[in-house]
Amino acid sequence: MSRVTVSIEDDLMEAFDAFLDTRGYTNRSEGFRDMIREKLQNTKLDEDTGGVGIAVLNYVYDHEERMLASRLMSVQHEHHDLTVSTVHFHIDHDTCLESVTLRGKLSDIRKFADQVLAQPGVRHGQLYSVPGELRVETHRHGDDAHRHEHLKITT
Repeated sequence: MSRVTVSIEDDLMEAFDAFLDTRGYTNRSEGFRDMIREKLQNTKLDEDTGGVGIAVLNYVYDHEERMLASRLMSVQHEHHDLTVSTVHFHIDHDTCLESVTLRGKLSDIRKFADQVLAQPGVRHGQLYSVPGELRVETHRHGDDAHRHEHLKITT
């Protein structure tokens, strides 16, 4: 492990300490490491247009919006190769939240998310992506040897 010294303005350090406190961090080092990991991951996601990974798209929408539920379902069917699962629940009489788990090419996942979030009636949404690499492996389950793809998450 490396030790580094960083100069930070007092007001920025106070804000960072308050952030760490509200998130339950017990030391600054872990907070800095997490922020660096997140920045590196986001940079990799932005630069790697052909990469693969997993993602979760969460969005809140007005189910009373004309034909919105049907349009959202159509988008998911159009991208059935990306969609692993969808969880839907009712927040109140007019509002729903859906969480869609996705796996595949990150650029295709981003396009899917953009298409969903641009729908009139979708109020809030966020995509969380994790890059990975696709590996074809042969392994056994009992007497059955077979090959299939695994998505390995990179760190």
